[in-house]
Amino acid sequence: MTKITFLGAGSTIFAKNVLGDAMTVPALQDFEFALFDIDHERLKESETMLKNIKKNLGSTVNIVSYTDRKESLRNAKYVINAIQVGGYDPSTIIDFEIPKKYGLRQTIADTVGIGGIFRSLRTIPVMLDFAKDMQEVCPDAWFLNYTNPMAALSGAMQRYSGIKTVGLCHSVQVCADHLLRDLDMSTDNLQWKIAGINHMAWLLEITRNGEDLYPEIKRRALEKQKRTHDDMIRYELMQRFGYYVTESSEHNAEYHPYFIKNRYPELIERFNIPLDEYPRRCINQIEDWKKMRDDLLNDQNLTHSRSHEYGSYIMEAMETNVPFKIGGNVLNTGGLISNLPEKAVVEVPCLVDASGVTPTYVGELPEQLAALNRTNINTQLLTIEAAMTKKKEHIYHAAMLDPHTSAELSIDDIVALCDDLIEAHGDWLPKYK
Repeated sequence: MTKITFLGAGSTIFAKNVLGDAMTVPALQDFEFALFDIDHERLKESETMLKNIKKNLGSTVNIVSYTDRKESLRNAKYVINAIQVGGYDPSTIIDFEIPKKYGLRQTIADTVGIGGIFRSLRTIPVMLDFAKDMQEVCPDAWFLNYTNPMAALSGAMQRYSGIKTVGLCHSVQVCADHLLRDLDMSTDNLQWKIAGINHMAWLLEITRNGEDLYPEIKRRALEKQKRTHDDMIRYELMQRFGYYVTESSEHNAEYHPYFIKNRYPELIERFNIPLDEYPRRCINQIEDWKKMRDDLLNDQNLTHSRSHEYGSYIMEAMETNVPFKIGGNVLNTGGLISNLPEKAVVEVPCLVDASGVTPTYVGELPEQLAALNRTNINTQLLTIEAAMTKKKEHIYHAAMLDPHTSAELSIDDIVALCDDLIEAHGDWLPKYK
């Protein structure tokens, strides 16, 4: 029986989306869905929910929960990763509250910035432990990574694990539709091209029946900027740099040095920036789960419609050899984006079929876009360096080169902040030299 292993299966809603999607695919029937999570209560809840969906979809998959990680991985063909090391409490709280003491504010803190750096440092060792298990019990499996920080984690796996890895996000496939709907434009007959890095990939082309839609998009966006809305950062970046970026405005507010500034507090209101958005979201999700839990677990009629997540489409394409195009996070080997570093993880169109994931060559990005990408790549590469060498100096380097952090804090404060975060995280981090 072919096996799909889901690490972090206690993430019930996400397991519902990805594995529920897989249950709707004829080519994935009769597979074993192996569920693993260190939280055994959440693991059992996910198993119950997925079995309800299986029954109502008439699926023939076999759903099995494991408390032994290596056994959950044994003979797997696909491994889906959706873990969060340290969780909201204590780690996310630490990532936000200690930087605040230095006057450094964040919105999401899961990609770059101080929060992204420390989330990477917590998570890379765990994922490399997964890779060791996989080398022993399923060395040929594909590792589908959904965990953030996407570029740093996928890069560590792709460079150091020997495991076939692709990083997956959902901002690429919804980007063009979201933009046009937001501007009251039709989404029919679209053709678009996106490339860059995760959470900062660029809508390089968007056309309908051969007509370039960017002039009308920019005209409407400029008009919309006259009133407050939820996507003001991305519209500002498009106006200044020429292209729309894939990930949300609350994310991009902290990827650049222009928007969250103690010296200009009025920018927060001007650009409608939701400071501390991720902790609020975590608290709301925890409360929502308490309300949803019984309904989700006890609903005997629970079913599922296929979502836009790439996971099931990748596995279907590999099983059937019917090609499918995704936006995947892969190493920039051979200069897929020729004006970004080779060690970088880039988000580019990839063809998926029975031979695996084949990235496509993009060439040069417009130089201003590549330059913005490089400012985030610097921090990503140095974070990986810190994780692999266990040298504290590289943590400092990553933070000193982060655009938002370095725009707000002195070198001395950056070093002190990193030291405070290392101490606060305690055993959630390995020991650094």
